[in-house]
Amino acid sequence: HLSQLHMVFLHFEHEFPDQEFPLAHIQSQLLTAFKCHEPKPSNLQRDVAAALSRIGWDHTFEFVTREGLSLDMAQPEAMTA
Repeated sequence: HLSQLHMVFLHFEHEFPDQEFPLAHIQSQLLTAFKCHEPKPSNLQRDVAAALSRIGWDHTFEFVTREGLSLDMAQPEAMTA
């Protein structure tokens, strides 16, 4: 899936900043595919989010950063996930 390759691109960019990702020429297509892909959180992920809410950890579920990283749960204001 192109959407998954976007995540690989982000990892590669972070881990190897001095190298060019082999599929860099289609990076915009990877990002578009990622943004169009509907997240499918698991029941466990939903249960964890609910438990964190119950103990007072306010968060955004399925948060996407401006870089395109998909975080299961995050507090964007505090920059925690």
